[in-house]
Amino acid sequence: MLERLLGLSLDEIKNGYAENTEKRTHACLICGKEFEAGEVFPFDGRFYDAQKAVRLHVEKEHGNMLDILTSFDKKLTGLTENQKQLISMICDGLSDGEIAKRTGVAAATVRHQRFVFREKAKQAKTYLAIFEIMEKAVSDKRGKGYEDELLDIHEGAKMIDDRYLITESEEKKISASVFESLEPLKLKYFSSKEKKKVVILRRIAQRFEKGVKYSEKDVNAVLKDIYDDYVTIRRYLIEYGFMERTRDCKEYWLT
Repeated sequence: MLERLLGLSLDEIKNGYAENTEKRTHACLICGKEFEAGEVFPFDGRFYDAQKAVRLHVEKEHGNMLDILTSFDKKLTGLTENQKQLISMICDGLSDGEIAKRTGVAAATVRHQRFVFREKAKQAKTYLAIFEIMEKAVSDKRGKGYEDELLDIHEGAKMIDDRYLITESEEKKISASVFESLEPLKLKYFSSKEKKKVVILRRIAQRFEKGVKYSEKDVNAVLKDIYDDYVTIRRYLIEYGFMERTRDCKEYWLT
C-alpha cells in the first residue's frame, strides 16, 4: 500500500481498496487480494458483487482503516503518538471535556489541537496540488533531458533514508556493474554499499510473485539460480523488508 500511496485517491486510501478499470477488479490495499467484476463472492451465507465483497473483506480481515493508517510511522503520517491517541478519541465521539479528563489537559488544549488538525489538512491539500503540478511538469519534460525519475520505495522498507535516493539511470548503471546478466538473472557479487544492496534486492525480489506464499525450499530454488550465497540474499530480502516470513520460516511472501 505504502509504495502506491501517491497514486491513490483519498477515497481509496480511506476505504482500503482500489478499482483497477483495466483488469476490472477491486483490490484490497492491505493484502492485495483481488475481486473480479462480474463474479459473486460468499460472505456469511450471502453473496456479494466485487465492490461490496472487497469492502467486507477489508472490514473483516483488516479492521478499521483509521487504526491501519495511524499505525504508520511518523515520517509518513506527521503525527505524534499523542496526536494519534487524540484522533482516536475524537473518532470515538468523545467531547473535548471528556478527552481533557482522560488525558489530563485543559479542554481548551484539546480544542486548539483540533484547530491544528484542520489547518494541517488545508496545508496538506495545497501541498498535494503543488506536488501534482510539479510531477506533471517532470513527466512532460522527461523526454527532454530532464533529471531522471526517482525509483519508488518498496512497501516493506524498514529504514527510509538516503540509500533509497536512486534514479532510474543509477539503477541501470548499478545493475550493469553487479549483475553478470539480467536474463537469466545472475549476480556477480553482493555489494556492501547500501544503494547497491537496494538495487540488487529490488531486482531479485521481482523474481517472486505478489500474493503468492513460498516455502523456504521454493525461495532457495529461485535464489540459487541467481547467486551461490543464496542464504545471504534470503536474509537481506527479509532484513530490508522486500519479503516477510512466518516465525517458523515455513512461508515467505513479498511485502
